[in-house]
Amino acid sequence: MSIASVWNSVYPVIIAILFFELIVIIHEGGHFVSAKLMKIKVNEFSIGMGPKLFQIKGKETKYTLRIVPFGGYCAMEGEDEESDDERAFINKKVGQRFFVVVAGAVMNLILGFIIVLIITCSGNLVGTTEVAKFDTDAVSQSYGLQVGDKIKSIDGMRVYTTNDVTTGLSRCEDGKIEMLVERDGKDKKLNIEFATEEYEGTTYTKMDFWLRGVDKTVGNVLSQTCKEFVSYARMVFLSVHDLLVGRYGLSDLSGPVGTVSVVSNAVKTSAYSMLRIMALLTINVGLFNLFPIPALDGWRLFVLAGEGITRKKLPAKAEYIINAVGLVLLLGLMCVVTFSDITKLF
Repeated sequence: MSIASVWNSVYPVIIAILFFELIVIIHEGGHFVSAKLMKIKVNEFSIGMGPKLFQIKGKETKYTLRIVPFGGYCAMEGEDEESDDERAFINKKVGQRFFVVVAGAVMNLILGFIIVLIITCSGNLVGTTEVAKFDTDAVSQSYGLQVGDKIKSIDGMRVYTTNDVTTGLSRCEDGKIEMLVERDGKDKKLNIEFATEEYEGTTYTKMDFWLRGVDKTVGNVLSQTCKEFVSYARMVFLSVHDLLVGRYGLSDLSGPVGTVSVVSNAVKTSAYSMLRIMALLTINVGLFNLFPIPALDGWRLFVLAGEGITRKKLPAKAEYIINAVGLVLLLGLMCVVTFSDITKLF
């Protein structure tokens, strides 16, 4: 095996790991910078987990690089325990603590927006939801879909971007879709039975038409970026909904190993595929962290909101126990998902 072939197999994995860690650094960096702005003492800022490789001691903060390139943390004084230090997290006002906690997720969402902007700018045209042409013998055309129709919704899901159209079609397993289109200024409802295809045990609806693209302007690039960002965010909530209603099972979840595998495969495919997966991942991390689940930022925001309303703090011991239980459950889920990821590789 040549060095070139080995490198071609290794570099996509390296890029995937680096991007995964970038998401963590951006998130924890948001906590770090906001803590410094609020004059909160940061004891340690760590990149990676596990045993430390080396450490640099700043004026008051230790900067650590650890051996496992997944994860990281920003350890603030008085974050999970009582402290007499006036610069401790726990001794700051509710608004200041809220700002520090939410900053991590916000930074992930900003990164996601930037990646979506890069994707939009890199295209030759800006996509629309208007039908431009059909494949030969397109089923959708025989059911009444026409060139010039602007797709407004698919099975009740509002459509704003080309990504929304493909998402709407992908969520249908039997090919039977109710589509609302705008034609000559009027709404028209179509019931279309698309052709389907099987791939790795899953049935997919075949998209047999093409959507129109328009020349880029500053205005439509920014507008499209905002719409696509919302579209990516909605995909996160749709995935959670599908998981809760049983459409997907535990085996369909991916942890760090599966994520690295997906990103590395996207790197091999094209820059567009890589950026699209990266945007979805960082937006997913940002939004998921805002869910009110113990051990996540969303739970801490929920507790802070309650404190702001009631003017009473949740006892530190109670919060610690709740977070500890939540962390154990999340780590347990991660272990199960990681094991599933590894078995899929073989």
